[in-house]
Amino acid sequence: MAEQEVTLTRGGIYLARLDPAKAAEVGKIRPVIVLTAQTILDVGPPTIFICPLSSQSLPAFKSLHTQLAPRDKLENTSYALTEHCRSISIRRIILPRLAQLTNMEMRMILHKLQRLIGIDVTYEQ
Repeated sequence: MAEQEVTLTRGGIYLARLDPAKAAEVGKIRPVIVLTAQTILDVGPPTIFICPLSSQSLPAFKSLHTQLAPRDKLENTSYALTEHCRSISIRRIILPRLAQLTNMEMRMILHKLQRLIGIDVTYEQ
């Protein structure tokens, strides 16, 4: 049986199978944001860069987490866990897309990712 072609959108929120998790990694089936550039997604890469979501955020990580309001099929307030961003196989993604981030939300998450890895940038609201 032929595999179905997967078309993802940057800033799309999808469920992903993140198990097996090691040590402090987030695992289980949970929503993730696709961060890979759309030009790369359009050629169907085997791996993509994602940011996991959680329904909880610890105060110590406030400067790294972005709160996302419920919308479409994302039923609960969620937090983008920037410190847990990573590459995963595209086969871990479960279709269909749950929701789509706004441009401002994407910029906020990317800014926090830049802060995490030490890239000095100016952020304007």
